[in-house]
Amino acid sequence: MKLGTVLCWIAATQSLVDGFPFEERRILQLSDSKVITVNEFEKLSLLKRGVKFFDITKQQRSNTIISHRSDDPVVPTYIFPKVMNQSTVVKSLMSKIDQDYMYNKLAKFTSFYTRYYKSKYGLEAAEWLSSQIHDIVDILPKDMVTVEHFDHKEWEQYSIIVKFTGSVTPENIVVIGSHLDSINLLFPTLLPAPGADDNGSGTVTNLEALRLFSEYLTKSGEPLKNTVEFHFYSAEEGGLLGSLDVFTAYASLNRKVVAMLQQDMTGFVADSKNEHVGVIVDYTDVELTNFIKTVIDNYLSIPYVETECGYACSDHGSATKNGYPGSFVIESDFKLTNKYIHSTMDTIDKLSISHMAEHTKLVLGTVLELGEWNGF
Repeated sequence: MKLGTVLCWIAATQSLVDGFPFEERRILQLSDSKVITVNEFEKLSLLKRGVKFFDITKQQRSNTIISHRSDDPVVPTYIFPKVMNQSTVVKSLMSKIDQDYMYNKLAKFTSFYTRYYKSKYGLEAAEWLSSQIHDIVDILPKDMVTVEHFDHKEWEQYSIIVKFTGSVTPENIVVIGSHLDSINLLFPTLLPAPGADDNGSGTVTNLEALRLFSEYLTKSGEPLKNTVEFHFYSAEEGGLLGSLDVFTAYASLNRKVVAMLQQDMTGFVADSKNEHVGVIVDYTDVELTNFIKTVIDNYLSIPYVETECGYACSDHGSATKNGYPGSFVIESDFKLTNKYIHSTMDTIDKLSISHMAEHTKLVLGTVLELGEWNGF
């Protein structure tokens, strides 16, 4: 059998294993003005080439979203803090970051054969993560926090939404996001995808911030002024499918997300003598990003560099697409990020837990400063 024939057979077989017909058409948005229709194999080929996109098939078919043109929602301009007002609380929580806890949770999260969103392992990983979240928040009064499994209908792996309702202006929602799935781009359903950095690191970064925030609320006994939500998205690797579902639903319900910070790849350090975080400045909200820089300057032990990651590079894009301010901080200058992702080699031994802890500081600072901000 010729190589080309073998590859076509593998592709067709994989598509059937995925649960999608090989020729099912997907609608992808590659830029503000470019939308294409491809089959599943062509979609995977784009991912292998590093092409980023929104998979808007579901939204187009249900007529709930149109490609990003002049009729898209306009992102409102909000006033964010220029100085830090919650330093005492934030620094107290920062001192309690537990890197052993983070390492152990990441080790377990990467032990699933894959977290590919259309696999049984992907569902098992979501179930494990949900159990960890419940262990964390169950110390709180039931009326202070809820945990929702967001059902995407077309695949089994759900997204998880942890909601802390605000006490004064609950309509103002601050979102901290990360995606829980992983992928091996060679053969997604056949090969392992430990996904330690992409995005086990961001998930555990947010999990630790969630743990410390929950402990703080337990001791204070009072919710913050604004609503704070931690989102753990399914199916980011399929074209931001999970987060696009979530934010499209939020927009349809007229929910007011005032800020969204994404954590995607937070653990790789290419050069320990030049350790920094990367603040994404393309396709993000300028005012929110400037606030994020202020948080970094005040709370992190390392500096930031401005960098770009391109169109639809992570779940903050789904927020922006639905009219919400989005921001994204990655592990470093984009050209220095982890090159082992989307393979069997994206493993925990290549990561710095202390670097992930810097991102946890960022999340804590963002949550407390914006959660108590009355300027929206």
